[in-house]
Amino acid sequence: MRWRLDAKVHAMSETYPLMAGKDYLAPSVFEPENLLREARRQRGLVELPVPAVCLLDPDGDIVRYLKRSGRGHKHEGWACYHTEMWIIDVDGLEIGVVGMAVGAPFAVLVAEQLAVSGARLTISVTSAGRVATLREPPYFVLIDRALRDEGTSLHYQPPAKWSRLAESLRARLKGPLSSLPEPVVVGDAWTTDAPYRETRAALAAAEAEGVLCVEMEAAALYAYANARGRDVVCLAHLTNTMTVGGDDFEKGRDNGAHAALSVVHAVAEAALRTA
Repeated sequence: MRWRLDAKVHAMSETYPLMAGKDYLAPSVFEPENLLREARRQRGLVELPVPAVCLLDPDGDIVRYLKRSGRGHKHEGWACYHTEMWIIDVDGLEIGVVGMAVGAPFAVLVAEQLAVSGARLTISVTSAGRVATLREPPYFVLIDRALRDEGTSLHYQPPAKWSRLAESLRARLKGPLSSLPEPVVVGDAWTTDAPYRETRAALAAAEAEGVLCVEMEAAALYAYANARGRDVVCLAHLTNTMTVGGDDFEKGRDNGAHAALSVVHAVAEAALRTA
């Protein structure tokens, strides 16, 4: 059965275009396979699958580390118009890394293209600001739920407060993340499209919902994953207090690349072992 607008949402759609014209079971006219096909044609690229595990690196710190250190090499068949992919081997696991996919629309655009290019699991590791005081940063949050304060998720799933990590993935990840060098906690995030509108009132409202951090991608990535039947895991690297405390955005050695790759490896091993 197709999702229908209830009376309240229908009234909103009259003045708020984001609510209008939604048919959640209908296929899209514009599909990622078609875009990649044309990109390969125009750029003379061969069709090469991407690794089964791919990483979204919105800050670009991991990609910069791979380029600088020589540990990674460029994927010559990645046909995205907007990004490059770099390949790294982490303890025998090949991972494709795409940098600078910042914000909900861009992250989902890339995730869609990764899935149709051969990725079985997409992991996002984004920097995030601390909302609730749990411990001193840096540390990682495995995002269990994300407040949908962005627009992309509404194109994939009907209006709701939260997007959620798939329960099957959550169950697989309970134990393997407890023994990593940098702490990983499970918690909720607030996904916003407007980082420079994190007002005191907005932060207080998010904290009242129990969220630990604020970031820009998770709600949309989880909505996409649930709608498309894809495996996506979102992590936040808590590195700052919205620069109100000084000495913010410190991730550690090589801007956190080593810590992030350790977490990604552990997530991938656990997610794929029983998938």
